[in-house]
Amino acid sequence: MDARRVIETVRDGCGLSVEAAEWFTRGLVDGSVGDAQAGAFAMAVLCRGIGTSGRVALTEAMRDSGRVMRWDLGGPVVDKHSTGGVGDCTSLLLAPALAACGAYVPMISGRGLGHTGGTLDKLEAIPGYTVNPDEESFRDLVAAVGCAIIGANDRIAPADKRLYAIRDISGTVESIDLITASILSKKLAVGLDALVLDVKTGSGAFMAGHDQSLGLAQALVDTANGAGCRTSALITDMNQPLSFAAGNALEIIEVMETLTGNQVNEALWDVVSALGGEALLLAGLAKTADEGSARIDAALESGRAAEVFGRMVAGLGGPNDFVEHYLDRLPSVPVMRPVPAPHRGYIARIDTRALGETVVQLGGGRMNAGDRINPGVGLSSLAMIGEDREPNEPLAMVHAATPEAAERAVARVQAAYQLSDSRPEEPPLIHERLA
Repeated sequence: MDARRVIETVRDGCGLSVEAAEWFTRGLVDGSVGDAQAGAFAMAVLCRGIGTSGRVALTEAMRDSGRVMRWDLGGPVVDKHSTGGVGDCTSLLLAPALAACGAYVPMISGRGLGHTGGTLDKLEAIPGYTVNPDEESFRDLVAAVGCAIIGANDRIAPADKRLYAIRDISGTVESIDLITASILSKKLAVGLDALVLDVKTGSGAFMAGHDQSLGLAQALVDTANGAGCRTSALITDMNQPLSFAAGNALEIIEVMETLTGNQVNEALWDVVSALGGEALLLAGLAKTADEGSARIDAALESGRAAEVFGRMVAGLGGPNDFVEHYLDRLPSVPVMRPVPAPHRGYIARIDTRALGETVVQLGGGRMNAGDRINPGVGLSSLAMIGEDREPNEPLAMVHAATPEAAERAVARVQAAYQLSDSRPEEPPLIHERLA
């Protein structure tokens, strides 16, 4: 077998066999497949597709290209993946809530990508929190606490790391087949029993159209189940931010307010509850999704999830008293500016992507790979669809490092909101379930 034959087979619409997937991923890791060949393969997959069996073969081959973890714990190993959004901090609530319900959650998360926030960037706003512990420490923490949220290392799915870089420069990032294999190879390498997927749709999602989101969700569910991991997906709304805040430290504050019951964001809670119910059902810890959601609600309401979160933070180098004193521990910035509504009206539409891009431009994300993040910048008190505003009443609050950056952000946020004389219908939180 050689690279040319694999590429030609995919190019001619004949799919990807298990043997071809294994051979090609080995070549990606050992370098015997060159960049030009990897790019040609990615383009062939984009143009012709490889079908469900080909996606399963590629996912399993990339999963097995590096370290595949095995666990011996007192309960099921569960995780969640989101396709990314603005103000989406569900992982930070869901992981400790699942752990409080008897699941074990070794969550491998990522950094911000484009206009979307990254779970690791949010956690690094907590002083001392390390996202790259050694494997023994990671295993010990999952066993002792029930969850740990960290970043991937070079031993996890190295074939995906090589192919991802090639996709970025070859114009093939949007391939559903390659997106699916990339996401799942890393998740399944952690040794999961069950996986719940949160696929976003709307103005702040990478795939804004419902049909696109549905296609990705179905591909992910079919592939993960085909690879032996019990999986379901919810298509959730991203036509507006999920939280009232967007920005790393500001989203951590919202998470802590929800965990401690100081100020509960009902939309954020409801999505976490729905995802958690699915996860507990898949893991065999609930008989129905509704029963699972009730258990998640109880874990949040009782404070057990907050306790787990505090132990995880301390176990990964953060403050021992973070749950009690999070406002004192998180960074802030010197400039705050309200964003005035230009006239009276109801919030009819939000360009959610533009809000995410505003956070990036404030310094809360990366415009280039080596950029440093300012964890304190962002947006808070975000108005949501259906709310009414009087002239000059705030649409949001900008948190910035300088007055000049704040003024630019005020103008961008104003432009992202569309007001109407009539109250619009609010978008549903959860559009669809796939299993």
